[in-house]
Amino acid sequence: MLKVNEIFKSIQGESSYMGLPCVFVRLTGCNLRCRYCDTEYAFYEGREMSIEAIVAAVDAHQTRLVEITGGEPLLQREVYGLMDALLRKSYTVLLETGGSLPIRDVPAPVIKIMDLKCPGSGEADKNHYDNLNALGPNDEVKFVILDRADYEWSRDAIRRYTIDRKARILFSPVFDKLSLKTLAEWILHDGLPVRLQTQLHKFIWDKNAIGV
Repeated sequence: MLKVNEIFKSIQGESSYMGLPCVFVRLTGCNLRCRYCDTEYAFYEGREMSIEAIVAAVDAHQTRLVEITGGEPLLQREVYGLMDALLRKSYTVLLETGGSLPIRDVPAPVIKIMDLKCPGSGEADKNHYDNLNALGPNDEVKFVILDRADYEWSRDAIRRYTIDRKARILFSPVFDKLSLKTLAEWILHDGLPVRLQTQLHKFIWDKNAIGV
């Protein structure tokens, strides 16, 4: 059984899959408390569901792209069985993880979208850097950037750990805190090998909307 906060179909708002229809399975619980978190409602609220019930709910949406997110989905050990079940049904499976827990047991076909928490989050000391060695070329490392200090920290982390040789890199500004234009200018000035992204769903719907 897994504790599930919500299952819904929407437009993928982030990552290299931005803009595509996607079914989201949001699991309950998180071990981090980022200062700018926009899903605090997922810390505790949810209902117990079997893997079979979750897959049936995903099937009902008739979309081949699925993201397992949270909270922090890797807190629940049964999530590995869910990933395997979705892969067996030929879904493209994305896993959104905060980067503080080991990802080595995540099935190889799952596309891992892993945060490296910047200092502005207040949780940078929780980063599990060994995860960088478990990434593949289809996986993505996301930096959520609050300010210039976060940007410089992220830029230096890419160089220090040669992250661009390990996975795709996403730079995302904290919504309503750092402008896309400013972050774009910094990226272009330094010639960084990263993809600028935003939270597209917050532009389509209200920034506080849930279930979209």
